[in-house]
Amino acid sequence: MEDRKLVYDYSREDLTPLFQEWNEPPYRVKQLWEGLYRHLWEDINDFTPFSIELRDRISQDFTFQAIHPVREIVSPDGETHKTLFYTRSGNPLETVLMHYKNRHTLCISSQSGCGMGCIFCATGQMGFKANLSCGEMIAQVLYYNRILAQDGQKLTNIVIMGMGEPLNNFDQTIKAIDFLNDPQGLNMGERRFTISTVGLVPQLNRFSEMNRQINLAISLHAADDDLRSKIIPINRKYPLSELMAACRKYSKVTHRRITFEWALIRDFNDDPGQAQKLVNLLKGLIAHVNLIPLNPTVLFPGKPPRSERITQFQQYLIKNHIPCTIRLRRGIDIQAGCGQLATKNLSEQNKLC
Repeated sequence: MEDRKLVYDYSREDLTPLFQEWNEPPYRVKQLWEGLYRHLWEDINDFTPFSIELRDRISQDFTFQAIHPVREIVSPDGETHKTLFYTRSGNPLETVLMHYKNRHTLCISSQSGCGMGCIFCATGQMGFKANLSCGEMIAQVLYYNRILAQDGQKLTNIVIMGMGEPLNNFDQTIKAIDFLNDPQGLNMGERRFTISTVGLVPQLNRFSEMNRQINLAISLHAADDDLRSKIIPINRKYPLSELMAACRKYSKVTHRRITFEWALIRDFNDDPGQAQKLVNLLKGLIAHVNLIPLNPTVLFPGKPPRSERITQFQQYLIKNHIPCTIRLRRGIDIQAGCGQLATKNLSEQNKLC
């Protein structure tokens, strides 16, 4: 395994004393940072403002190679681009770029695999492999920014709802956002980031107390404990009463809207009774519901509802003053759902062993 440090794991403040030790002027750190995040340089030899001696010194201590792509798929319409990467430790992770009319949204992973065990999710079925470092999260963003830069474009939004539970890797996730939001880096702005969580209440309360402008999405998927616990095991530890109390705390502290994700599963959570319970659950919150027709996985028998059932669910929420949209299903034909490409790749490897 590569024993050099990953350069994307280090802030400008981290790098400054090292450059001082090397008798380099302070502006060299700024040049390095801007090279990484503004010019999107990915090799030490791209840093031509540096002397050969300094480049050699940096390359002795640091690597720029955080992840490497092993499989890429683009949807036939060109609107969805998915990459399966492996880290230097050999752990898989996935990243998905989705093009919309006026934006380019990247869904990044915070962990390799996931320990939450949500039974309808391919990543949950895969199990937990490892936390990603902030640099491994950043590398996903830079990889796709380089692709977009070839057409004079750049990422507009980043959602941390790929593989893994971001709040279970709290410090590294926040650190990655801070680096990407640095004025001398990508300078994206906190409101362009969304953290998605199944509802780890202590970490959610900690996040609320930070009073950040980062968007929050809650993977809810059911409006009563019995039903939710069947598909989301963590609900047994943090039931809806505790989760919703944490959500209300977040809303009170930040005055920001919360998005509630709801994967619609046929004959499970798509009925009027669940819609009514959801309305009651969200009463008084600044909330938005994002309905997601189930993205089928091999190990879960559930199916998405029929279109009229989805529309009825949405209309009930809207009638009861809960803003609600139906997420456009993207990348079904390229297995763009979280963990689908990684689990398939691991399965194929196991067959060869």
